[in-house]
Amino acid sequence: MLRLTDVGTAQTCDGVTRRDFLQVGALGAIGLGLPELLAAREAGAVSKEHDDRACILIFNLGAPSQMDTFDPKPNAAAEIRGPFQPISTNGDFQITEILPRHAKHADKFSIVRSCYHTAAAVHDTGHQMLQTGRLFSGGVNTPHAGSAVAYLRGRKTDLPASVILPEPMGSTGGNLPHGQDAGFLGKAFDPFSLMADPSQPNFKVPDLLPPQDLGEARMERRRRLRSVVEEQVAQFEASPAAKLMDSNFESAYRLMTSPQARAAFDLSKESPGMREKYGVNRFGQCCLLARRLIEAGVRFVTVNTFLTVFNEITWDIHGSKPFTSIEGMKDIVAPMYDQAYAALLEDLQDRGMLEKTLVCNLAEFGRTPRINPAGGRDHWPQCFSVYFAGGGIQGGRAIGKSDPTGGYPAERPTEPAEVVATIYKSLGFDLETALPGPAGRPFPLVDFGKHEVKELF
Repeated sequence: MLRLTDVGTAQTCDGVTRRDFLQVGALGAIGLGLPELLAAREAGAVSKEHDDRACILIFNLGAPSQMDTFDPKPNAAAEIRGPFQPISTNGDFQITEILPRHAKHADKFSIVRSCYHTAAAVHDTGHQMLQTGRLFSGGVNTPHAGSAVAYLRGRKTDLPASVILPEPMGSTGGNLPHGQDAGFLGKAFDPFSLMADPSQPNFKVPDLLPPQDLGEARMERRRRLRSVVEEQVAQFEASPAAKLMDSNFESAYRLMTSPQARAAFDLSKESPGMREKYGVNRFGQCCLLARRLIEAGVRFVTVNTFLTVFNEITWDIHGSKPFTSIEGMKDIVAPMYDQAYAALLEDLQDRGMLEKTLVCNLAEFGRTPRINPAGGRDHWPQCFSVYFAGGGIQGGRAIGKSDPTGGYPAERPTEPAEVVATIYKSLGFDLETALPGPAGRPFPLVDFGKHEVKELF
């Protein structure tokens, strides 16, 4: 994490510390010094179609059970259909009774019920594939969709182009990347992470503002670090890597000192009624904050419903501790989630933002068709549901179909690359657009031959 205000030691004659100098100089060592990166960015022609569109990606860490939420199987055996009844919606599909507010807004979103992948049934692999379109392989870490958008389009305002709320995913049992960083694009394009719970009364954004005891003179001294680099490393300063470093330094400084950024993150500007509408809990307030950030010019906001699958109630309903039961999902997870999502769609629509804001709800896999002996369901990447609203999506539809047990796609099987391609397509990108990959070679947004789910548009 870039820090501009650390107390340093070994001052130079003009008051700049050795640590200050090294921290700024180190930017080139964390992914900002690739000449190929800068050259590719300048050479690439990026379409400006739908440049005003944005995305809120809600990632349902832990993975909801498709049979118990968006793909009910009322005619299956009890150990398959589960305990919940199907209910009618404002769309042309049914969902289960644990999501009644979703049912009222089903005309605004469409479900893809036939997603699958063939990677290992562990959380990390699904996290990667559903947010990057690819599995981490051969040391190639594909960037998160928000990071690719940040690279290709840049920021609109003083706010970052991409933000993660409330923070990146924590441990989910594996030791692989979760797909929530910039990968081979370098840390300059990592999403800005809130690293705080916006539902807390004393909520503040760490590292957004300088410490209160840092006066204007000291802040200006930090800003003058650029002149130190110019004087002492003139040859380096002329390189493309240094120019990119300078851009990143200025971006960080602008964020720290921007009244616009402070205002966007300030939930106290929302009425108590609006905050309660979303739900005064971490997920609900993150959804409200996502709307504020998109409204203020952020291009891409990722909201993690949960941060880990251990020792908290989540979608990971194995049925025994440290995991969740089906009843825990019904009583705790579903009401919180249902309330916040419905509030988000209503709020975006009321403000005229929904058509320009894609809201996609993804997960790493589904759950086993049969309830296990512990009274839960286990990991199942062979079939699961995701859904989309806004951003040019036609609502009220169920795309694809699973078999009678919800175990395998029966119609229109859909891969993670197609899900991510749908995000890029909604935002107006040509899917053949290339990023500067490892060793500077062109790296397409999605693999050749992969397309968006066209039935959604």
